[in-house]
Amino acid sequence: MKNGLRDWSNLRVFLAVLREGSTLAAASRLGMSQPTVARRIDVLEHETGLTLFERDTRGFHPTASARKLVAAAEAVEAAIAKLANQAGTLACSRPIRITAYGGNFSTRAQAIFSAFSLANPTIAFEFLPDVRVLDLMAGEADIALRLAMREPDPDLICRPISIAQWGLFGSPAYAAKYGLPSSADALRGHRFIGYRREGVPPRLYEWLARHVTPEQIVQTFSEIDLVHAAIRAGHGLGLINLRLVSDDPAYLPCFGPIEELSRPHVLLVAPEAWKRPDVRKFVRFFTPRYAALYR
Repeated sequence: MKNGLRDWSNLRVFLAVLREGSTLAAASRLGMSQPTVARRIDVLEHETGLTLFERDTRGFHPTASARKLVAAAEAVEAAIAKLANQAGTLACSRPIRITAYGGNFSTRAQAIFSAFSLANPTIAFEFLPDVRVLDLMAGEADIALRLAMREPDPDLICRPISIAQWGLFGSPAYAAKYGLPSSADALRGHRFIGYRREGVPPRLYEWLARHVTPEQIVQTFSEIDLVHAAIRAGHGLGLINLRLVSDDPAYLPCFGPIEELSRPHVLLVAPEAWKRPDVRKFVRFFTPRYAALYR
């Protein structure tokens, strides 16, 4: 060889021309232009130092040298096909890692996962329930169900789900003892449960801090589930995602939605994960069904 084979895909072109008998037919089979196919053959001949085809008006005819290379070229073709199949199998054997606040993995959402798994039993999932924002670009997860506090990274694949809304809620026990305020102007004299956690935007706590005195925030938790438990127990009022408690009699609405707290609810996919066929297949199945839960 003069320079060695720099582009193994030229062997694929070589085999197509040999099998089809012309650059025109090979171009149609490969989805290339005829000049590109001819140029690739010229490059391969230059790199091997061999004349591989005799050209005439009836097409390209393999030379003796070309025929001697067929078995080796077909072995490379088979090896590449085997590698592609193994890579596909390995990709599908990796679980799809999904991060979200635990409440997003509800019974109804799990029914969608179950339906997908029933039709695609070889695709596995790893669930990462967390209120923290995991870094998809750094590979901490493949998919995130997230409230967009700011414009998502443009490199992430983004699918809209709904608009998340918040309201102020209490419990029947609290209402019986203190009553319930009907607006943000009627919070004086009431007790409140706050939520604040490192790594999570403090917008809910900041809303309370703007509308009530520090003494009125009687309990503060770093876990959403503990906030909800304190509200249900009647210890105070708290801000809750309307969707989470809309049908739960343990929570009584004071007022809402509070529009300044509303945020887009989106599904985000890491660009590396989007390259995987199993991830794309799941996202296309899951997104419209999951979004329908919020209509």
